[in-house]
Amino acid sequence: MKNLRTSFVVVALATGAMGCHAMAGDREVVQSFYDFLSNPASADHAVAMQQTLAEDWTSIGDYSGATKSREKFIGQIGGFGQLIPDMNWSVEEMLQDGNRFIVRGRATGTPNKPLFGVDGKGKRFEIMSIDIHTVEGGRIVNTYHVEDWAGALRQLKAD
Repeated sequence: MKNLRTSFVVVALATGAMGCHAMAGDREVVQSFYDFLSNPASADHAVAMQQTLAEDWTSIGDYSGATKSREKFIGQIGGFGQLIPDMNWSVEEMLQDGNRFIVRGRATGTPNKPLFGVDGKGKRFEIMSIDIHTVEGGRIVNTYHVEDWAGALRQLKAD
């Protein structure tokens, strides 16, 4: 009986773990997210992002529980392409645990108009971001993220 119970636990753990394993190419899927962030005005990158994000993908960026849809996110980032034409979002480090990817990123750019109400008068910013992506079936299904936008505004306000 003890061996049967042990066997059941081993099979259950193995089966559960198989459901969480990343597929070949999932790192590239996650990288394509940042390719779009670095080319937000590119129609080709926007199309690639639609293919990268699951149809019901959600963006979770604060404690309110509010989510952002794929279409709203792509539109918002496209607007950033107009505001920050030299936006670059580099992957500094990507860690993987099964089908979850943790990315430490660096965003840089020079807004050509006020950013969140702050006119940087041509100043450049550099901030850190942390994202946790879940990939299923070769597409990102949700993303938790934080960015240091307050740090960007401090840099733009500095004398």
